[in-house]
Amino acid sequence: VESREQLIISNRAAFKMVDSSSDVFSLLKKVCSLQEERAYTYKLFEEGHKIYLSTAPDYDFATFRELVREVTQEFKRISEGVMDIERRLREDCGAEHLAGFVAALQEEEKAKLELVARLQLARQNVLDNPDQHGYQDDIKDMKQRLNKVVERINEHLEELKYEMDDL
Repeated sequence: VESREQLIISNRAAFKMVDSSSDVFSLLKKVCSLQEERAYTYKLFEEGHKIYLSTAPDYDFATFRELVREVTQEFKRISEGVMDIERRLREDCGAEHLAGFVAALQEEEKAKLELVARLQLARQNVLDNPDQHGYQDDIKDMKQRLNKVVERINEHLEELKYEMDDL
C-alpha cells in the first residue's frame, strides 16, 4: 500500500511540475502520459478487486473501500489534467480537431470506468448467487462492451500519435 501511495504522490508532484507551455506536441505528449497513468491505475483497481473477491463470503470491504477512494482520486486527477489539456488545445492553440480527439477520448474513458464498476459488481453477484445464471450473461455482455470501448480509446490514442508525428 505504501508504494502505491508513494506512486500517487509522486505522480501528483510530476503533474504539478509540467511546464505550462501551450506547445501542441507537449500537450499531446502529456495526454499520452496521463493515459499511461490511467492504465496503471486500472491495473491496480483490477488487482485490488480480485483480492477483494478472494475474501468472499466475508468480504474485506473496508480495505476495498479505501482502494476505491484512492483510485477515484487518481482518476479525478488524471481526468482534470486531460480536460485542462483539451481546454488549452482549444483556447490557447486553436487546435479544435485535436481538442475534439481528446474530448472523445475522455468520454470513452468515462464509459470505460462505468463499465468496469458494473463488471466488478456483476463478478461479485456471481460469487454471491452461484445458482443464478443471468449474471454470467451480464458479465459476457459487459466484457464485449468494454472491449469495444477499449478499441475506441486505442483508436483515439492512435489518431493523436499520428497527429504528433505530423507536428
